[in-house]
Amino acid sequence: MNGAADHAPVANGVINGGMSLPTGEAEDYQHPMDAEEFRRRGYEMVDWICDYHSRVEGLPTRSQVHPGYLAPQLPAQVPAEGEPWPAIMADVERHIMPGVTHWQSPNFFAYYPANSSYPGLLGEMMSGAFNTIGFSWIGSPAATELETIMMDWLGKLLDLPEAFLSSSGTGGGGVIQGTASEAEVVVLLAARARTLAQAGHSQEDQGRLVVYTSDQAHSSVQKACMISGTAHCRTLRTNAAHHWALQADTLEAAIEEDLAAGLIPSFVTATIGTTSTCTVDDIPALAAVCQKHGIWLHIDGAYAGVAAALPEQRHHFAGLASCDSFSTNMHKALLTNFDCCALWVQDAEPLKKALSLTPEFLRAKGNALDYKDWQLPLGRRFRALKAWFVLRTYGVSGVQGYLRHHFRMAAEFAELVQADPRFELSAPQHFGLVCFHAKGASRETNAALLEAVNASGKAFLIHTELGQGDAKQFMIRMAIGGTHTQPRHVRAAWAAIQEAADAILAPTSAPANIEVAAPDTDQC
Repeated sequence: MNGAADHAPVANGVINGGMSLPTGEAEDYQHPMDAEEFRRRGYEMVDWICDYHSRVEGLPTRSQVHPGYLAPQLPAQVPAEGEPWPAIMADVERHIMPGVTHWQSPNFFAYYPANSSYPGLLGEMMSGAFNTIGFSWIGSPAATELETIMMDWLGKLLDLPEAFLSSSGTGGGGVIQGTASEAEVVVLLAARARTLAQAGHSQEDQGRLVVYTSDQAHSSVQKACMISGTAHCRTLRTNAAHHWALQADTLEAAIEEDLAAGLIPSFVTATIGTTSTCTVDDIPALAAVCQKHGIWLHIDGAYAGVAAALPEQRHHFAGLASCDSFSTNMHKALLTNFDCCALWVQDAEPLKKALSLTPEFLRAKGNALDYKDWQLPLGRRFRALKAWFVLRTYGVSGVQGYLRHHFRMAAEFAELVQADPRFELSAPQHFGLVCFHAKGASRETNAALLEAVNASGKAFLIHTELGQGDAKQFMIRMAIGGTHTQPRHVRAAWAAIQEAADAILAPTSAPANIEVAAPDTDQC
């Protein structure tokens, strides 16, 4: 309420205006689930989770329901009295499970993976029990300090340049964001603050700032421009000749054009592992252009960034020392359940300048360490706990073995595609992603083939389209990276694709089953 009754005097337990208040000594409130019942239900929930993971392989991977399915099955309002827990769990099975697309299924090959692990789940449970709101150091010193340590641990695992680590003492460091989209907004605002602080610029120049990215970058770049009010967002074209990677000469030409128009180039996002085809942009050449013009360069490695844990993949990460920021999602390919996006900056001061605000009620010991000044929201979860559990449980060797396992399976799948004369690769295989299409088939035929696979429930894949006009190519994406995905699941998905092809494509001399040995690690 916002009216005068909010402040009306109370007499004999009644507010002037007729509203009653309880009188007498307050009694203890009794929760409908006490600690002992929670203990019992908690054991049951762990059993349910283990059973779910055991049976999920046999469930339809993509949900088969239609939009609006749930409302007719649930009451229109909160129940007047609390309901027993078994009735709630029964409704989970009856009403919720049919509408779940099973991201943790080993047959899930859509989008990019959403990894979880049992150590990560345990960390999430403990974080939920603490339920700290770690906006400041004093709000929970362990939450803040463990995050700093974990970001340095992960940075060293990925062999990041020293300047990105808090322990370097050079002003850089890492922070856990919710998603790569949040990280994008944060670094764009930091870039804006740095640009406008440079000699010759002022806040009045904000409307002249320009952001650059490629047509293969994630849509979060454009959304960051929308959120920040950046009027000039340049989406630069890529092409098949360069495997859809952003080229330095394309960026240089756009910058020169904008400078001639009186605009101020401020920020570039390049990508290691683009969404459509997992392409790697030419980072060293792009960094040279950005340094020449004093432009902030952010590297989005949301999916593929964790591949830097493998020495044989680090050639993809050349040039990071010349970049201003880098982000990757532990919740995509590093076994840490959503949400856990790692963001590093070489200089945290522009970020703090853009985002720092400490009202009187938040002034306390340790404010210089507050992560609230490194993110958009004030409150923040204790995400570092699950990262700590995962990294300690798996160690360097476990993480590296896990990543190599997925990249080998992707290479094997690419060979299966190439061995079937009805199909061809749409783009080079990078990391755990394979893009392919039915050779010589129309967009409609490829789309029908994809839908047949998904409707079968045996696997879930999605598509993308690249190119312009008549040259636009419909591609089926096979993203291999599920926590429990094994070679047999990849081969089963290929069998489902072949089965759909047998029904939809014109007959060819395609072998029914092709066995291909997994490649050596140094070929991944």
